[in-house]
Amino acid sequence: MIRVLYTSEAVDVMPRIAVVALGGNAITRSGEAGTYAEQTANAELMAQTVVRLHAAGWSVVVVHGNGPQVGNLAIQQEEAAHRVPELPLFWLNAMTEGHLGSLLALAMRRVGQLPVVPVVTHTVVRADDPAFARPTKPIGPFLDEATARRQAAERGWFVGEDAGRGWRRLVASPEPQRIVELPAIRLLARQGCVVIAAGGGGVPVVEDGGGLRGIDAVVDKDLAAERLATELRADALVLVTAVPRVMLDYGRPDAREVAEMTVEEAQVHADAGQFPEGSMGPKMRAAMRFVRATGGTAVITDAEHAPYSLEPGGDGTRIVAGAGAALGAVS
Repeated sequence: MIRVLYTSEAVDVMPRIAVVALGGNAITRSGEAGTYAEQTANAELMAQTVVRLHAAGWSVVVVHGNGPQVGNLAIQQEEAAHRVPELPLFWLNAMTEGHLGSLLALAMRRVGQLPVVPVVTHTVVRADDPAFARPTKPIGPFLDEATARRQAAERGWFVGEDAGRGWRRLVASPEPQRIVELPAIRLLARQGCVVIAAGGGGVPVVEDGGGLRGIDAVVDKDLAAERLATELRADALVLVTAVPRVMLDYGRPDAREVAEMTVEEAQVHADAGQFPEGSMGPKMRAAMRFVRATGGTAVITDAEHAPYSLEPGGDGTRIVAGAGAALGAVS
């Protein structure tokens, strides 16, 4: 809670909350091995976004991806199975929440001396979610097709191409239903802390006889960020990706960037197949859900422009509830 003084009277003001989703591929970039030094350097670049938003008066909740990291950890588990017991995938999600939460928290303290609290978060999913029969979430390193198919045969993996960048292991990615630690996250955010939560989409759990139990999957971090932002009634959702703005007709000669669109316009483009599932689809779906549920603003942009994305006339592509420019195209 922020205390603002007007003459002799103190008034409690609820801070504006922005949920910022950072990709695991931004922490371990394509072509990198994922060493501690590489991830630390990349985390400091991500921290700049949070520091800037915090300085502008936003209470920030950070959700990070973990695709490369949890996939690499799964490989380590399999390779060492003859020495130590191999652990289930949902435990590996918890491990990455811990190490990436620490990585980002230390980076934010170095860059901006921010009050940061990482929260190990559990995300409830449905045990009968159709995603368990159709693995689609890429994790781990990028592979050439021959290597991917060989490992699929040897290890029983599902594999597939990831947005034209290479082949990767695919795991189930069920829809997030609710965030278990929501009350604590809300309390910390309202007290002005930067909260790192739902890392890697959160540890997936299902309801079981009045309790919760882990289940092997990886929840999409953008959809988890939307669920968290909606449950927090956040004012903004910032989805950080590899491009500064969403593009229409991507890969064609008439491709164009979009500065702003209403949620209705975004739905028209989505229905026309403009946002493939392997790339912009989950981000646009998360953005539209958030705007419809809260009336807030969603922004999709890259790490370079994200620090300024919530300023008036800021960078990125905005998805808004009200009427905007006609289809928001930018020449």
